[in-house]
Amino acid sequence: MDALAVFVAALVTALATGLGALPLLFTRRAAVSWIGLASALAAGLMVGASVGLLYEGNRFGGWRTALGAVVGGAFIWLSRRVLEQREHVHLGSLRGADARRALLVVGVMTVHSFTEGVGVGVAFGGTQALGILITIAIAVHNIPEGLAISLVLVPRGSTVRSAAGWSIFSSLPQPLMAVPAYLFVESFSGVLPLGLGFAAGAMLWLVGAELVPDALETTRLRTVVLTATGAALAMLVFLLMLL
Repeated sequence: MDALAVFVAALVTALATGLGALPLLFTRRAAVSWIGLASALAAGLMVGASVGLLYEGNRFGGWRTALGAVVGGAFIWLSRRVLEQREHVHLGSLRGADARRALLVVGVMTVHSFTEGVGVGVAFGGTQALGILITIAIAVHNIPEGLAISLVLVPRGSTVRSAAGWSIFSSLPQPLMAVPAYLFVESFSGVLPLGLGFAAGAMLWLVGAELVPDALETTRLRTVVLTATGAALAMLVFLLMLL
């Protein structure tokens, strides 16, 4: 397995993220009326993904994963403060508060993708069979992550095509990081739990600070709790199936 093949494999995982936007093709007209429900669903998917990341990171190094989670939460807190001070924030057709929230979601997923790219490269640095297995698992795992991004973008006015594009954009670090991780396996293995923890902490903070409050603005607490819990459990079951 050469570096180019590793890059192509990781690129496939990135492209798979765009598939997460496809379900919204069937709900596009009704999407504006269920922004709160969509936010709750996205929150649940992110919580489930975060628990999976923390579990995986603990296998490589518990304290480094915990440290990464704290830094990830602090990163989102600081990012929110910076974005709140900017009046003319936009992301595609989104403006203002919607754009700030979308930027945070896309930003968190993009940072998370660095870790997934490292995971692909490290796996191929072991054996080709393991690399292929991890590539398939991450590609499938990226689909609900793309759905989480799309659930934030589409109900606020983005097109499904734009949501798919931003979903793929958020995963582009995967092919970029897979090659150096493959070439320098030992060095990247040490920082992997930090990256997993960082992504989990960032997503959990984003859920608590942005998505859940946003969902509660238009949706009843019981509905938000049931939707988020159901989505989180579904994501965890999905991740367990990939192990």
